[in-house]
Amino acid sequence: MTKLERQSLWKTRISEFKASGLSVQVWCANQDVKPYQLWYWLRKDRDVSSSEHGLSWLPLDLSDDGVQPTLLVRIGRVAIEVKHGFDPKLLLDVVNTLVQ
Repeated sequence: MTKLERQSLWKTRISEFKASGLSVQVWCANQDVKPYQLWYWLRKDRDVSSSEHGLSWLPLDLSDDGVQPTLLVRIGRVAIEVKHGFDPKLLLDVVNTLVQ
């Protein structure tokens, strides 16, 4: 039996097992299959299904529309975020106050 034939056979068996509603032990006893074989093929089927359906690419917009550059000034344990268009005199007053 070729690899493709074996995969096809087990794909059919897995479908039949899932449709039966039986436990692994009962279904395997009825089909003359070892439980470890069914578990092996169930795991392979799950791995293939999750790799086919579990991952997908999402679009990511990298445009910088609306992004304003900022500067973070740290003085001791204080951090000041300075945005575009700040008042330099106000920043100087704040820094002088923190340094004193």
